[in-house]
Amino acid sequence: MTVDDRAGKPAEPSMLVDVDRLIGAYYDVHPDPAIPSQTVAFGTSGHRGSSLRASFNEDHILATTEAICRYREGHGIDGPLFIGEDSHALSGSATRTAIEVLVANGVSVLASKGNALTPTPAISHAILTYNRDRTTGLADGIVVTPSHNPPEDGGFKYNPPNGGPADTDITSAIQGDANELLRSGLRSIRRLAYEKAFAEIACHDFITAYVADLANVVDMDAIRGSGLKLGVDPLGGASIGYWAAIRDLYRLDLTVTNEVVDPQFGFMTVDWDGRIRMDPSSPYAMARLVALKDRFDVAFANDTDADRHGIVTGSGGLMNPNHFLSAAVAYLYRHRNFRPNVAVGKTLVSTSMLDRVATELGRKLLEVPVGFKWFVAGLVDGSLGFGGEESAGASFLRRDGTVWTTDKDGIIACLLAAEMTAMSGHDPAVAYQALTNRFGAPAYRRIDARATREQKAILSKLSPAQITASQLAGEPITGVLTRAPGNDAPIGGVKVTTDHGWFAARPSGTEDVYKIYAESFLGDDHLTRLLEEAQAVVKDAFEAATGSGSRAVTEP
Repeated sequence: MTVDDRAGKPAEPSMLVDVDRLIGAYYDVHPDPAIPSQTVAFGTSGHRGSSLRASFNEDHILATTEAICRYREGHGIDGPLFIGEDSHALSGSATRTAIEVLVANGVSVLASKGNALTPTPAISHAILTYNRDRTTGLADGIVVTPSHNPPEDGGFKYNPPNGGPADTDITSAIQGDANELLRSGLRSIRRLAYEKAFAEIACHDFITAYVADLANVVDMDAIRGSGLKLGVDPLGGASIGYWAAIRDLYRLDLTVTNEVVDPQFGFMTVDWDGRIRMDPSSPYAMARLVALKDRFDVAFANDTDADRHGIVTGSGGLMNPNHFLSAAVAYLYRHRNFRPNVAVGKTLVSTSMLDRVATELGRKLLEVPVGFKWFVAGLVDGSLGFGGEESAGASFLRRDGTVWTTDKDGIIACLLAAEMTAMSGHDPAVAYQALTNRFGAPAYRRIDARATREQKAILSKLSPAQITASQLAGEPITGVLTRAPGNDAPIGGVKVTTDHGWFAARPSGTEDVYKIYAESFLGDDHLTRLLEEAQAVVKDAFEAATGSGSRAVTEP
């Protein structure tokens, strides 16, 4: 694993993005729709890019917002649209652009009271709350965020009336329409000057609505009654105002350890590759909070749109996301009155510890492709009690078994860590250790491997017959999956399993790499062998089709 010498150290001034240049490029640079990297491209969570690379500019947001308006009109979505933004430098400009187009199209826009930053889960919560018991006049939403991505990035995602990330059919329609608008020179965009558009929008108090409802999803009384000392680092993101409101309303002993909001994110310690990235699951990005762990019974952090969580314990430091998801599921299904048929949801690259926990609980496991959108339907109808991703994203049902959010909610995941500690008397790391005592301690890692667009296309369309190996890391192969077992949806790659390990390979939606995930219940040496042989398996598939290989680069 190659880790930059600066990883975990404070960001140096030379690393900081020039915000004026970034915003200037948003307005001044016009993408060429003939260049694939400069088109609108919805990955697993919206369109992302940077104005400095001509991949996230005003033209993109004009076209995408117009396409969303056309989608709404074509599908009878005529209720209000909730819009929120995070603290990335490009988010404010993109929100202004979107409002100009939305209002010009006659959309009733609800934006945050006092221009407060708005987390992704607050948008999902607002949509679901508004649409409860409605069959017409349904609301939807837009979240302007690139999640934990570096400061120079921007992001823009659409949440339909189910409150979750738009599914592939929706994003394909919006993406196609937006790119056609780009190719036409944006001639048919409807737009109103911002001052006039802003006068037409209404304010929504996202903070009060969300925070006041938290007691219906997490046992806030137990947390307050325990007297736990809690710490939280919002990492300069949209959750900062929410944590102060949570502390005050529920009278918690909670310290916000960092109250700085800075579009350069100059307060961050840099990530594994020497870049600034607000990833609460990275020990390098989380170095400041980890250093404070002894001050708190449990501490936590969120990324900039608060759809991810990082859990820091006194006993173990920063928890691996897979470890916390496993401990959380083991706790939730024993402390909530979920119906017996309520399943556990995980993406296929998440830990197999969840399989073992679900089996012990007597619960069905729903294993789906990467992307939180696959959990939406189950959370809406209450058939899925929990959905989690290895990248530190999760949501779960209210205490009465009904839907809370259908997008990832890093805030309730953090509060659940506090509830678990309050109810059990020990932190979630201790709870996970108890699971390893019963099931073994898995070793898990992800690496990235460079790949051409052609190779990525090959990988995304593999069939099980193209995997010719019979053994993996000394064990017989027990399964080769190109469709998810939970919903039979294409996984856009391949997963190969044995009795004590597995690997999955899938192309990145935004970079010229593919990702290999692997896990072993036989230790680190076996994991290393799994990863080496996984790369060989994928390389063989590439060479069979193109005669070319790939070169791996590691990521923790």
